[in-house]
Amino acid sequence: MRKPLENVTARLDSWSLNPVAVTGVSGTRALLGFVGLMYYVSQYQERNYLFGPGGVLPHEEFKAQLTGFSLYTLSASPGYFQFVYHVGIAAALAVMLGVGGRPGLALHWALLWSVYQRQPGLLDGGDNLAYVVIPFLLLTRCYDRFALPTGLVSRLAERVPGRLRAVSVPFHNLGVLMVAVQICLVYVVSGLYKVMGEEWQDGTALFYIMRVAEFELPGWSSLVYENDVLVVLGTYGTVAFLVYFPLGVLVPALRPWAAAASICFHLSIAFFMGLTGFALTMIACDLVFLSDALDRAVLWARGRLPGARKPATAAPDEAAPDEAKPAEAARPGGESGTQTATPAAELV
Repeated sequence: MRKPLENVTARLDSWSLNPVAVTGVSGTRALLGFVGLMYYVSQYQERNYLFGPGGVLPHEEFKAQLTGFSLYTLSASPGYFQFVYHVGIAAALAVMLGVGGRPGLALHWALLWSVYQRQPGLLDGGDNLAYVVIPFLLLTRCYDRFALPTGLVSRLAERVPGRLRAVSVPFHNLGVLMVAVQICLVYVVSGLYKVMGEEWQDGTALFYIMRVAEFELPGWSSLVYENDVLVVLGTYGTVAFLVYFPLGVLVPALRPWAAAASICFHLSIAFFMGLTGFALTMIACDLVFLSDALDRAVLWARGRLPGARKPATAAPDEAAPDEAKPAEAARPGGESGTQTATPAAELV
């Protein structure tokens, strides 16, 4: 009886002291910022027609049919619209570059929600996941990696009491857990929903999907839907992958392979169906399962920079913390470094 209790205590201590998947969740933040920026920039030339107060959906009609909130309802002034739209671009760029911290991320979420609500006909499904995931990121240390250094953040962090900084670690792990659970729910619900469809049951769903005019890629889609073997394998393989993805990420040895398969799956969706925003949003969330691989990739890239010192004889993930991560000892969070190698089974 004592040994199981000791194991539970050890896991709770690890949960409270060791932030997990910091690199992965930082990649999630950066990529979600890029997706938001891409949405703003891609519609920039037609912004007045699509989102403006005198555009395709006039301001008063928009206010009448809106069920949530949007900053674009506060004024019908063209100048106000231009101001909010361009602030949204700046906020998305700041999130991508890692500037502004949690307040900037919260502002980006509010502005992104507002512009999505302004013209829902342009959405591809990735917006629903972004709505949910970005608030989870506010709990995490997603600005510890892939962020431009700012002295202001360091000075503010030094003023935070030590006890409050200690609480940030379990909150970070909770946020990572919520992102991981959310992406698993998306896969399972989507897979089970497909199982109920007749076309998915008889193996022909991919044939019909790739022939839809809005999603067909001329010259390429026909190579798939005209091949019976590819259609059947693609249809059944999609359902199997979606349903069993959570089981793959629960097994540490299979986790990177499941995440890599998911990334390839969504890259194919972006290529063949043109759902780029949706695909990149899903890939961003998959990065929480690839944190260790991202750490190794960063170390590999740093080792090949001009003037970089080669690490000691130990492997990158076996290097002594005092030697391998001197810069992390003084991170703004106050912790002595991030142990991203903590088993992610504790997260999911």
